[in-house]
Amino acid sequence: MSNNPFDALGGAGGPGGLDLGALMQQAQQMQADLMAAQQRLAEATVDGSVAGGAVTVTVTGGGELTGVTITPEALDGTDADALSDLGDLVVAAYRDARAQADKLAEDTLGPLAGGLPGGLPGMPGGGEEPPRGQLGF
Repeated sequence: MSNNPFDALGGAGGPGGLDLGALMQQAQQMQADLMAAQQRLAEATVDGSVAGGAVTVTVTGGGELTGVTITPEALDGTDADALSDLGDLVVAAYRDARAQADKLAEDTLGPLAGGLPGGLPGMPGGGEEPPRGQLGF
């Protein structure tokens, strides 16, 4: 009897066997799919706006701010309070756009998590790590 715990799995194609070639091919396909999804996400843009479109910001699918549009109506004056209000509107519009970008990332990358419990930890839309046993795995 062998001390190798994987001997019980048998060879490729055997009863209870593990086909490492097929597993590697599946892993490579998943990596290619993930890279393609990340590229689509990086190229996508979303807009967030507040105050009826008075301030609109554009962000990439990855959350990078790429544009800000402010209508003349958004600025009620040039005093400190009006400028502070304008700053608040820009921040709120960015938060709106970022929430949309996060949703886009979840929709784009979420299916790649497949049957993993809770999705992919650390990825947009990913869940927490699955509970660990007493030995830490």
